[in-house]
Amino acid sequence: GWGGVVHARVRSTTTMSAAAAALTNLARAAVTLGVGATVASQAMYDVDGGERAVMFDRFRGVLPEVTGEGTHFVVPFIQNPTIYDVRTRAKSLTSVTGTKDLQQVNLTLRVLCRPDIEKLPKIHMELGQDYDDRVLPSIGNEVLKATVAQFNADQLLTQRQAVSARVSEGLRKRAADFGIILEDVALTHLSFSTEYTKAIEAKQVSQQEAERAAYVVKRSEQEREAAIIRAEGESESARLISQATKAAGPALVELRRIEASKEIAQTLAKSRNVMYLPGGNSNMLLGVNP
Repeated sequence: GWGGVVHARVRSTTTMSAAAAALTNLARAAVTLGVGATVASQAMYDVDGGERAVMFDRFRGVLPEVTGEGTHFVVPFIQNPTIYDVRTRAKSLTSVTGTKDLQQVNLTLRVLCRPDIEKLPKIHMELGQDYDDRVLPSIGNEVLKATVAQFNADQLLTQRQAVSARVSEGLRKRAADFGIILEDVALTHLSFSTEYTKAIEAKQVSQQEAERAAYVVKRSEQEREAAIIRAEGESESARLISQATKAAGPALVELRRIEASKEIAQTLAKSRNVMYLPGGNSNMLLGVNP
């Protein structure tokens, strides 16, 4: 009767209490596991290839050690790593400055830069992750102005390699003061104002015309010298002929006449319109039209 019903209700209540307790324990375990997983994820970090990490500690500040590649542990909520890319990258720097002779020139530099790994903590404290954008444009403009001011405009064109080498040397020294290593520095673009460019073109045209005029004068002198030499040769030839005529008498004149007649006869013999008619003591050349 009533005892069995009461007993059944008691058992049901006990079962429900056990299930509720089990669910509560399961929830606590899940929460504990979630918190543990969160803490574990916060306690580890990865540094990929070509990167380094600088650690900030809430009690000690920026630590002097630089962390290399791999997986590392960190104290959650106390330490915070900052990842830096230490691979070489290209940057372009432009500047408009004046030369020694007060001409405006536009310059463009291409630099390959990377941070000095040993100085990353100092870079992190003083400059931050955008250290290259903060430093390179200002020191590039400074070095370019100081270097270009030592040359005239035409020297920038004729001594471009020397200018580039001097800019590279000065820029490397200035970048090293900020913990930046420059792998390569190259002067890629150099141009002047429109007015100066036109003046250079006009000067080049004038130089070319002057060189052409000098060539014409030199050629005229050479032709005059050749004419003098030719005239001297003809005079010498006439003198020799005169001497030979005096020495040989009429025989030389007769020889030259025979040679000339022979050449004329050979020339006429090759012509189809000439007929040779021998007769008596004289010969006749008859021209025949085709």
